[in-house]
Amino acid sequence: MKLKKLTPELVSAIVEAGFDKEPKPIQTLSMPKIKSGADAYIIAPEGSGKTTALVFGVIQQLKKAEGDAPRAIIMVNSKEKVEEMQRMFETFDKHTDLRFFPVFDQGRILYQKDMIFGGIDILFGTPKRLNELMNTAGFPITQLKMFVVDDCETIYSVQQNHVIHRIGSAIPKAQFLIFANKWIDKFNMLDEQIMKNPSLVEA
Repeated sequence: MKLKKLTPELVSAIVEAGFDKEPKPIQTLSMPKIKSGADAYIIAPEGSGKTTALVFGVIQQLKKAEGDAPRAIIMVNSKEKVEEMQRMFETFDKHTDLRFFPVFDQGRILYQKDMIFGGIDILFGTPKRLNELMNTAGFPITQLKMFVVDDCETIYSVQQNHVIHRIGSAIPKAQFLIFANKWIDKFNMLDEQIMKNPSLVEA
């Protein structure tokens, strides 16, 4: 991963966290694809650093706060993963003014809607809560630039994949990134319905 090709704010956070010394292969391989704006499947085993690559990619692509509506949605499989994602953004987003907000099933939905409409750049949450928010016009989609799913195969395993298709199909134009521990054949449906000529990055 070539730090000189990332934004200075992101580089500063990466260096401060000590992530510049030994970048993981999946981070080195995936960042050029993410930066290109192309759709991609990014496949690597658990513990390979792909979630960190996801966070780097979103910060790199959005760069700074803009407008009031979310520009990136990240779907994760559990409240625990939401909390992990929040810690990672707190670590790597601290030199930008990007605004992020987590949502999960047990949270108060009205409070979450108020926070979203108060102005954020990055929204991340569980499939169930993102679906509930969409049912109640809980987040605008007109400004979305990225739709990202982490541990995507686990969302299929609990039969929440309809939320991926629902949100993805509703977005007028965005970069779609699917991160997964392993490839499953059901991902082919994403090619047919929401992704455009996706690349496959594996490590």
